[in-house]
Amino acid sequence: MAHPVSLAEVWRGPFLESHHSGHAVICDGSGQIVSAWGDPDAVVLPRSSSKMIQALPLLTSGAADARGLTTEQLALSCASHQGAAIHVDRVNRWLTDLGLNDDALCCGPQVSRDTDLKIEMIRAHESPCRVHNNCSGKHAGFLTLTQHLGAGPNYVDLGHPVQKACLEAFETVTDQTSPGFGIDGCSAPNFATTMHGMARAMAWFATAAQRSDTMSTAGARLVEAMHTHPELVAGEGRACTRLMRVSKEPVALKTGAEGYFIAILPTRGLGVAVKAADGATRAAECAIAAILVKLDVLDADHPEVKAFLSPTIHNWDGLVTGEIRPAPALLV
Repeated sequence: MAHPVSLAEVWRGPFLESHHSGHAVICDGSGQIVSAWGDPDAVVLPRSSSKMIQALPLLTSGAADARGLTTEQLALSCASHQGAAIHVDRVNRWLTDLGLNDDALCCGPQVSRDTDLKIEMIRAHESPCRVHNNCSGKHAGFLTLTQHLGAGPNYVDLGHPVQKACLEAFETVTDQTSPGFGIDGCSAPNFATTMHGMARAMAWFATAAQRSDTMSTAGARLVEAMHTHPELVAGEGRACTRLMRVSKEPVALKTGAEGYFIAILPTRGLGVAVKAADGATRAAECAIAAILVKLDVLDADHPEVKAFLSPTIHNWDGLVTGEIRPAPALLV
């Protein structure tokens, strides 16, 4: 079994002060590995990087079309959003359309990560709601599917029809039997797979538009929604949104907790999965940016790309004291 390899380095002046290790895999549309760093067979929890997989049953069941969901709602179903007004207002309208309210969401209340809305709520003495949770769009999708199936309200239970459908979709696109699951921050099961399995799944999404079966058509619609509405997938200041906006071609990018990141590249038919072994977001962002630069999907000199590829480190007095760099092996 291969060990994690260095993905990102932290330099202070002329000294390599620390580094982040992990795994990364690129797969083509046939599911074969094109490039790999670390261990492709490492078992991981992809966390929110798997949201587009969890959204597949929303479309394949017919629930999305029965409700007339828009591309914005499809993007939100794949999102880890900021809890900004642009996100919260849309999810609230979605719940209203379903005849539901905040209490129907199984994700817990979360303080908005949008500074303006957070300050506004503090001044108004308003408590955070479940709709402010970064996963509320995914959960609105779960509720839509729940209603379509006529199932019970506890849609995050492992035995619920929604989660059974999610597991079936997950094992289909990863082409692996999941070895188990963990409970995610939003209370839904998060199914495990290997790095190869997750990269294979992202390549499946990347080539979905080339196929005409129901699940592939659903996958292609989700990818299109994500790259059409990057501001809904994450939000201002976030790597997913900023890098999708400046890519040289349509791509779908999605972060996940504990140092996970994926990329779906429809033009090239490639899928990418990255995992920082220590769970560091800065490492995963640097590594995904480096791989996309290597593939010529991103311009290394673009300021938005440099913000994640080689971000500077400042001290409390504003002095530049170092920088984060991708490990050299990622750029070869």
